[in-house]
Amino acid sequence: MIQEIRDTLKILPQGPGCYQFLDEKGKIIYVGKAKNLKKRVSSYFNKQQENPKTRILVRKIRQIKYIVVNSEEDTFLLENNLIKELKPRYNVMLKDDKSYPSIVVKNEFFPRVFKTRNIVKDGSKYFGPYTSVAAVDALIEIFRKIYKVRSCRLNLTPENIKAGKFKVCLEYHIKRCEGPCVGNQTLENYNRNISEIIEILKGNISLIEKQIMTEMQHCADNLRFEEAHRLKEKLLLIRNFREKSQVVSNINYNLDVYGFTDDDGAAYINYLHVVNGGIIQAYTFEYKKRLDETPEELLGLGIVEMRQRFGSESKEIIVPFLPDLTLTGVEFTVPQRGDKRKLLDLSEKNVKQFKVDKLKKAEMLNPEQRTTRILKTVQKDLGLKEIPWHIECFDNSNIQGTNPVAACVVFKKAKPSKKDYRHFNIKTVVGPDDYASMAEIIHRRYSRVVNEGESLPQLIVIDGGKGQLHAAAKSLQKIGLYGKIAIIGIAKRLEEIFFPEDSVPIYIDKNSETLKLIQQLRDEAHRFGITHHRNRRSKSQVTSELDQIKGVGKESKKRLLTHFKSVKRIKEASEEEIISVIGKSKAKLIIEHFSDKQDNYNQ
Repeated sequence: MIQEIRDTLKILPQGPGCYQFLDEKGKIIYVGKAKNLKKRVSSYFNKQQENPKTRILVRKIRQIKYIVVNSEEDTFLLENNLIKELKPRYNVMLKDDKSYPSIVVKNEFFPRVFKTRNIVKDGSKYFGPYTSVAAVDALIEIFRKIYKVRSCRLNLTPENIKAGKFKVCLEYHIKRCEGPCVGNQTLENYNRNISEIIEILKGNISLIEKQIMTEMQHCADNLRFEEAHRLKEKLLLIRNFREKSQVVSNINYNLDVYGFTDDDGAAYINYLHVVNGGIIQAYTFEYKKRLDETPEELLGLGIVEMRQRFGSESKEIIVPFLPDLTLTGVEFTVPQRGDKRKLLDLSEKNVKQFKVDKLKKAEMLNPEQRTTRILKTVQKDLGLKEIPWHIECFDNSNIQGTNPVAACVVFKKAKPSKKDYRHFNIKTVVGPDDYASMAEIIHRRYSRVVNEGESLPQLIVIDGGKGQLHAAAKSLQKIGLYGKIAIIGIAKRLEEIFFPEDSVPIYIDKNSETLKLIQQLRDEAHRFGITHHRNRRSKSQVTSELDQIKGVGKESKKRLLTHFKSVKRIKEASEEEIISVIGKSKAKLIIEHFSDKQDNYNQ
């Protein structure tokens, strides 16, 4: 396996998508789909393939490309488009070249609603395509049953109807058609039903759901349970239409889609070529920034580059913002909703994934780069004056005021520096006072750091809300460090970030690396502090009366307790028994101690 493939396998996303295998000439030799890209693509290289053809395919792979999508259904549609367009050598080719079905509302008088696999530019409305043929059939059947749309192919023009050219058919007699062919249903009434059907096909199925539910209840009330069950199955099929595909739309002409994102050093552009509503080409590339190029300039350069490279002549280009570019006969569109917006969202999803993958590859080669990036993100999110290479976090631990302790954990370059961790036993505070305890340990910690000339952190994190933070800030003021070191508090309940002089907390994205690092600091301080607290509590509880006897060491106490099992039995034992365990001199000390205590008790 070549190094490029190893690197790609490490950064593959876990979500659904389509993958492409390329040979040494850069030609696509296989297209596949996956619910989990990382798991599926890795399986080609993690085990010995039993199929000889698969083994040959794997040996020829030199590069892996992929397109991420939002759902498993979209992977089917995208794979279908790519295979038909690219015709990869190792893919099974469909002899009948069928596409997935759509539903068409025909552009005609008294429009028909039916299933089709062919999209014709005649002004008709097309919805889909859909991966479930059964769901399409069920929906059309319900349309015919509830809305009584016609299924015949008659040319129902007003002139033909008025001339009496038609007669009612069986559909009319079995009450599945209102008979518009003989004037029994007006065009206005029919079109009102068609409007409701179009709304349902757009995703608003609440209308038809209510009607089916009413009919189900009616059937159940009349003990027609089999019919009620069939209606329930149809309802479940219809609800599958809530998810609308993003990789195949109702757009029946060619267009280009561009997604854009950038950072300080580079711009990333994704290009999707859409033919008759289906994505048949995807490509993502990078521009290195040299000067102060604007996003509009960079996007314009990318569009010119892609049109030249792939020979695109699309008259409409979908973009996230208008580029600094003018093309004769070409319209730039920034969509806000609908199918075009969904295509743009998909393009932007892929370009963002490309940026993340690029970053991961760079960080695998240079781990320090990742640390710098994370800490720069922390600096930006918290508005710090400098990068927080050195961070310290504090936490208090006590149970009902007993054995109060505190912990300080130190992170350097976003990694724990355990040799710099410190425990604190609270000395000046009586009772469970977290604010006073925090003030004490902050004062003790940084007074010592200043006196010993040690390096100060760029950021202090306090595990607690406004109260603990305020107490810590006061201690820093007394030492003269307030304003020289950034300090924040994190409240556990909502993960709120507090600043000393701001009553309103900030909320950082829960998936951000800044919050993850702060949470890691907080959790590590809590773990370190609670461990020390438990040890102190255990020591205070695991004591005995033998500890009060001077001259009796640890080993002697151990032998006595091992032999007699309890202090009570030691008190009741004879002098000879005790001497036999620890010797005469130490036995004398034990006996004298208990005798003195007994005498004091009798007095």
